[in-house]
Amino acid sequence: MSNAVKNSKTVKVGDGIVTVKGWVQDTRNLGGISFIVLRDRFGTIQLTLPKKKIDPELFGEITTLPRESVISVTGEVKESNQTELGLEIIPSGFVLESKADSPLPMGVIDKVNVEMDTRLNNRFIDLRKPEIRAIFELKSLMVKLLNEVMTENQFSQVFTPKMSASGAEGGASLFSVDYFGKEAYLAQSPQLYKQMLMSTGLDRIFEIAPAFRAENSNTNRHVTEFISFDGEMSWIESMDDVMAMIEEIVDYVIRGLKERGAEYLKVLDKEIVVPSRPYPRLTYAECLKMVNDGGLPLKDGDDLGTEGEKIVGDVMAERGYEMYFIAEYPEEAKPFYIMEKDGTSYSYSFDLDYKGQEISSGGQREHRYDLLVKRMEKLGLNPEDFGFYLDAFRYGMPPHGGWGIGIERLLVKMLDLPNIREAILFPRDPSRLSP
Repeated sequence: MSNAVKNSKTVKVGDGIVTVKGWVQDTRNLGGISFIVLRDRFGTIQLTLPKKKIDPELFGEITTLPRESVISVTGEVKESNQTELGLEIIPSGFVLESKADSPLPMGVIDKVNVEMDTRLNNRFIDLRKPEIRAIFELKSLMVKLLNEVMTENQFSQVFTPKMSASGAEGGASLFSVDYFGKEAYLAQSPQLYKQMLMSTGLDRIFEIAPAFRAENSNTNRHVTEFISFDGEMSWIESMDDVMAMIEEIVDYVIRGLKERGAEYLKVLDKEIVVPSRPYPRLTYAECLKMVNDGGLPLKDGDDLGTEGEKIVGDVMAERGYEMYFIAEYPEEAKPFYIMEKDGTSYSYSFDLDYKGQEISSGGQREHRYDLLVKRMEKLGLNPEDFGFYLDAFRYGMPPHGGWGIGIERLLVKMLDLPNIREAILFPRDPSRLSP
């Protein structure tokens, strides 16, 4: 029988002679018999080496390999009631693909707490841990689910520039780069481009791509580079249409992760609770009262901030809601492209909060050219700096609105992870630019 290349998930009793490949996770030498735990992407499998039945040279070489060495092993599959899989492999040969140095910079299976900096400095080792890798399997599934639900709702996927002559939000949170002697900026969001596309007939678009914020914040919820899921849709009647769409999308993703990501959730020992629908819709004014009643003295126009969001989250949790909208923020606190609420100092804007933390912001955009220019001037911006953007509004722009969601924030809150860096392969923050 020819050797079949298998992984730990597909090996079964009756396979005969197989070849498996992976990392040497652990070796136990018990005198007359040795055991090696071989790990691959899907799990582990036991190699059993009875000293009297294994070639002495093979036995000596394979049982003295350092942990985390990479090997390819050929052997016979045998039934075993001593292993989790109910089988073991008796090796008849192996190839050493790569010998690991010793000692390791950090353990893979050792039950020792390792500091975040050590983990991130050695991320290639950290990601060998099944529970760490499971986070990124779920993140990959999340992106797949987003593509599914957006396609079902007739959104087209787009890809906008990540270097631009101006920022979507303005201010000091822009990374500047030299662009052949000219000043350019890394994209804070695709905001300007996705609005421009609303004038083209591509009336429902989305993008999943990096975004950059030059904020000098060393917190467990801020990084300088993250993956943003942005959507924009035309022909809306009000911002309620946008909120309804986000609710459908988020519900689809959370349900999909709960059902299709069950094996990874089991590895993490996590259970996802699907938030009840419809998501409550609070106003900024209502939340301001909650915050003041909770002992945080904020006045109208103030940002709710991290502490305020937490107070609102606690109140909503008591009411049985983990997910909810906060709408109609003061117009002065929102970017120029947000539509003002007629006759008030508020705006057609909203945040989507999850367990007391903002994971998305959005709203109805100002699609009328004259009013858009007035908002820019009101907020101290020079319309001439946004000529390429404003041109799209001069020649027919439908009513539209949209949102941005930080997918890492969504995943972190869903899994109750302690730090957003847990959901980013190689995080970037003010003190980290490597690896």
